[in-house]
Amino acid sequence: MKPDALSVTFAALADPTRRAILRRLAEGEATVNELAAPHAMSLPSVLRHLKVLERAGLVVKGRSAQWRPCRLDAAPLAAADAWMAPYRDFFEKRVARLERQLANQRKQEES
Repeated sequence: MKPDALSVTFAALADPTRRAILRRLAEGEATVNELAAPHAMSLPSVLRHLKVLERAGLVVKGRSAQWRPCRLDAAPLAAADAWMAPYRDFFEKRVARLERQLANQRKQEES
């Protein structure tokens, strides 16, 4: 059974190196060598990470003469964000409730 697009996106985001690559690409296009530079790993390892990001649709490689610039495609991130929205609302309400409870507790302690 082939995993759905959302599962592939979250699997790609599960690795800190891949998240760092996406963070860099959010600043603009970069070559593979530029993406590999900050990581203490071989170029083939970085290429494997890029392949995972490409399969998830998060990275698109272009062609410019001999250069292969990579760019971020945020569409899968938008789908993940939309999926997380109800959970974000849930946690924000819980945090707001906790803040109110702590404020009430402080008032009682001050009295």
